[in-house]
Amino acid sequence: MPYLIPTRTPLTPEQVERGFDYLLALQMGSGAAVAGRAEADPELAFVLLRLAEDIIWPVTAVDGEAADLCADSFVLDEVGCVLLSALRDWARDSATTAVPGIARSIIRFVENVIPDPDDHGDTRATLDAMRGEHLALAHAVHSAPGAPRCGGARTGAAGARSEPLST
Repeated sequence: MPYLIPTRTPLTPEQVERGFDYLLALQMGSGAAVAGRAEADPELAFVLLRLAEDIIWPVTAVDGEAADLCADSFVLDEVGCVLLSALRDWARDSATTAVPGIARSIIRFVENVIPDPDDHGDTRATLDAMRGEHLALAHAVHSAPGAPRCGGARTGAAGARSEPLST
């Protein structure tokens, strides 16, 4: 259901770095490694939510041109929509507490759904590969002529986005 993913400017390279730094620190060192980051960076919930959308949506969305569509294809699409909707609601309602939850959801999704590019079963390697892909896209988009020079959507004092997280 593409209406759940609004058209938006891709994350900046700095946002990608911050998001993946948090994911990797949490994945490698548990909660103590990231303590206080959500409070210090009110935009972090937005950044992680955007990364979740960019990681989960391509894996779960139904490709309308696929020849082998079946009922399970649409179930997976709905599961992706429900997961992203729940993460959006969480980020909207409590950005600070949502940060570790969104990050853990991304890590768990990567561990259980996305194959390791080198078949080592190492989530860190998969996250590192994703970081590289997301950084390349962010650099390409934000260095193109006429590209937006802002840092993307900003958060308010309470960590809420200035526009709705879903339409």
